[in-house]
Amino acid sequence: MDDTSALRPPALQWLEGETTALGFDMASEPRTGALLATLAASKPGGRFLELGTGTGFGTAWLLSGMDDASRLETVDVDPAVVEVAKRYLSDDRRVTFTVVDGAEYLRGASGQFDLVFADAWPGKFTHLDEVLALVRPGGLYVVDDLLPQPNWPAGHPDKVASLVADLERRDAFAQVALQWASGVRLMVRRPTDR
Repeated sequence: MDDTSALRPPALQWLEGETTALGFDMASEPRTGALLATLAASKPGGRFLELGTGTGFGTAWLLSGMDDASRLETVDVDPAVVEVAKRYLSDDRRVTFTVVDGAEYLRGASGQFDLVFADAWPGKFTHLDEVLALVRPGGLYVVDDLLPQPNWPAGHPDKVASLVADLERRDAFAQVALQWASGVRLMVRRPTDR
């Protein structure tokens, strides 16, 4: 059963074909996308950050859940994949595409976000303190691809285990691990007056 079809962003039909043609195998899983859309809908007027635009799957899902007052900054180092995303999503005034290394983006980022989706090395496996500092109280940090994937390189399971152990020690966040889709960890920054 496809539990995401009612939420599926229309742009995915074009993104899928171009993603396959590029041989890009790191697009967001549809159930993760549906979760992102639902979480975005919970933050009206929100400010969102996606690290790892890829060809725009996560971007499309986030946009589908956002209201008109919300804004999304999406960042990726690879101009070829971002070009695919821009081709189908750049007409949406709520999104800004930035082609830069995520680590460089995080070093210069200011303000805080209502939701951060970390789907790239920086913000997930590196620069974790920097990205978590960008999550406002009540804000969400979402990371996926925590269950074994066929495209994982040698040694990657150890990196994932280390990340999960690090995240579990973050007392400033309430969190849950979802052993579902590609493996998702959802974290919410606790209020500072707790």
